[in-house]
Amino acid sequence: MNWVLVILGGMIGAPLRYLTDRAVRSRHDTDFPWGTFAVNAGGSFVLGTLTGAVTAGAADSHLQLLLGTGLCGALTTYSTFSYETLRLAQGGARFLAAANAVASVTAGLGAVYVGLAVARALWS
Repeated sequence: MNWVLVILGGMIGAPLRYLTDRAVRSRHDTDFPWGTFAVNAGGSFVLGTLTGAVTAGAADSHLQLLLGTGLCGALTTYSTFSYETLRLAQGGARFLAAANAVASVTAGLGAVYVGLAVARALWS
């Protein structure tokens, strides 16, 4: 039955990623992939908060499957991040490619850390 939770979360996360990416892109006229950056950072925050909640006993493993594996798994996208970074580099925008790589990894790690800190503050 766990696989149903993952599928349900993915059914929410995938369209949410698409819609978020489109909304962010419509507001930024630039080659930098702000949409992918936003979903990856946001998903990292959600995953950090959820992990902290599960660790503190405030959420159970079923919620982790639904939101962590399903929703965040479909919402965040390492493959699109990689492709967009490569596309920038091949298109001559090497600075933007490097900025995307560094900023995305830094923002993702930072968002997980902040999410864990929020969870600790709420449930410790």
